[in-house]
Amino acid sequence: MPAPLDSRRFIEELGWRGLIQDRTAGLEARLARGPISAYVGFDPTGPSLHVGHLVQVFLLTHLQRAGGRPVALIGGGTGMIGDPTGKSAERNLLDDATLDANGARFRTQLGRFLDFSAGSAGAVMLDNRAWLGRWSLLEFLRDIGKHFTVAYMLSKESVQQRMAAGLSFTEFSYMTLQAADFLHLFREHGVEMQMGGADQWGNITAGLELIRRVEGREEGEEPAAYALCSPLLIAPGGEKMGKTEQGAVFLDPELTRPYDFYQYLLNQPDAMVSTLLRWLTLLGREEVEALEAEQAAHPERRPGQRAFAFDLTARVHGNDEAQRQVHVAEAAFGGGGPIEDPAVLADLHAALGGFEIGDEALRAGALAVALASGLYASSGEVRRAIAQGGLSLNERRVTATDEAVTPIAGEWLVVRAGKKRLAIGRVRR
Repeated sequence: MPAPLDSRRFIEELGWRGLIQDRTAGLEARLARGPISAYVGFDPTGPSLHVGHLVQVFLLTHLQRAGGRPVALIGGGTGMIGDPTGKSAERNLLDDATLDANGARFRTQLGRFLDFSAGSAGAVMLDNRAWLGRWSLLEFLRDIGKHFTVAYMLSKESVQQRMAAGLSFTEFSYMTLQAADFLHLFREHGVEMQMGGADQWGNITAGLELIRRVEGREEGEEPAAYALCSPLLIAPGGEKMGKTEQGAVFLDPELTRPYDFYQYLLNQPDAMVSTLLRWLTLLGREEVEALEAEQAAHPERRPGQRAFAFDLTARVHGNDEAQRQVHVAEAAFGGGGPIEDPAVLADLHAALGGFEIGDEALRAGALAVALASGLYASSGEVRRAIAQGGLSLNERRVTATDEAVTPIAGEWLVVRAGKKRLAIGRVRR
């Protein structure tokens, strides 16, 4: 466990990690006076947090290390509305039962990063339905809406980006609801700072403006509240981190298997390694810089990817599962020769969610086995793979669709599609 931070070193820690994109003036002076309470919002519009949420989770983690109190705000109310930021269409609106279930899963997942029982610095999880649901429309317009001009709201980049495509009043009002959250947390829970991704800067500063107006602070006075935004975690291809062709990489093992989670992290490109080690681990500066130097000297060994994948998998799924995935990866892709040990094949079958095949399909030959593996969507796709030399069974390249397949130890099948896709089959007897 890394050493605690002094509250004054919070900005320094985030700085060397590259986790600061924007922050309001006066934050360092405020931190010099002692720890601060800050929040990050998570809209529970899905059944699990995913890798893309983790930059913000680590902001809260570093805050707690510095003695601050992290508040995870579940947007049960705002999740019913939908934030226009970064979206091209409105989200589906969710019911109370779904939002409650999603929020409960988030609480369990956040508990792997935050300590919810640490006394005055213990993390807190709140749901904004608790206060947003109490406001009548007239009360909200009177207490909150009067502080925002239409010109101010239209000036926000998240609104401008959606104007041409169409933006409903529902989503247009989102920033006023988020600002109301900040005001409520400031008044009722002593929360002085909101943190988020760089794309949230407009919404966050709307909250600062509301607090300034309600508190009667003049422009230029010492602020009552603060904001800090991290850069967005963008892959080299321009997509947000945590997305694949199959969808988001979730923290819930029922939605993303630990094997797929670990492999996704392990296969990150060299260009991302330094950022990932700094942003999504708690490894210290000297350890990170040593891994960066080793990565630069021996990129073929992938030391940075290995350290990152193990560290984050252990935090999300536990150390034993991370160790298991290292073993699985070495067995499957370590280059140690054909996989022939039935015990190792049994482990891989369990870890990968392997397939089963009957004798009749097995006798039909390579094409039937390849289809049963789930690695290919159609017979035509299998034929193309064979023609291009991309399909192997039991570590032998397949050259014909009807090629006979002999199970390893009479029971196991190893199917490889290219270099990185693998399936383990078991013959039903």
